[in-house]
Amino acid sequence: MRKNPFKAKTILEDISFDIWPGESLGILGRNGSGKSTLLRIIAGILRPQRGQVSIRGTIAPILAIGAGLELELTGYENIKLLLAIHGLPASQDIITEIKNFSELDHQTLSMPVKCYSSGMIARLAFSISFSNNCDILIIDEVLAVGDQGFQAKCLHKIFEIKKTGKSIIFVSHFPDEVNKICNKALLLENGKIIHSGNVSEVCNQYSQLF
Repeated sequence: MRKNPFKAKTILEDISFDIWPGESLGILGRNGSGKSTLLRIIAGILRPQRGQVSIRGTIAPILAIGAGLELELTGYENIKLLLAIHGLPASQDIITEIKNFSELDHQTLSMPVKCYSSGMIARLAFSISFSNNCDILIIDEVLAVGDQGFQAKCLHKIFEIKKTGKSIIFVSHFPDEVNKICNKALLLENGKIIHSGNVSEVCNQYSQLF
């Protein structure tokens, strides 16, 4: 009889926190601490075996470079597809807004996404997500992709979203980014929250892990 080579592993344990409208929560932690798994549970991509997630409002997740994009479709086709999935009209005004924010030209957006560089994919993914009038924006470690100009543009857009009273959940390996964007934070280690609350204190404790 063949033995099962796989063993069950607990990724997250005793995780509990609240985020309210207008708040920005930063999540820090070393690789393998459970950050991305936590975001996927919040976004509804994964289902927790125990516990529950209570969400009021709509979510726009940016969980990985190109997540949700169909590589065989063109940039324009992906824009229309994802707008439809989010229940938004694919009007020419919205498409033009996404095109202008991404700074990708007509020729590039007419090409299949599989021909894009990682930076171009990030530009397209960010631009589509920012066009979604969601209540909660989830960003997972993708601001480091792309040139500094576009990173600054995305940060400016995030600050604009904050001013409208939307909620933001932001994962990063860079404490400076968390300090800029978030008004509270939590630190994960081995799937558990080891510190939460004040952003500066959480960032300092994160830095001490290395």
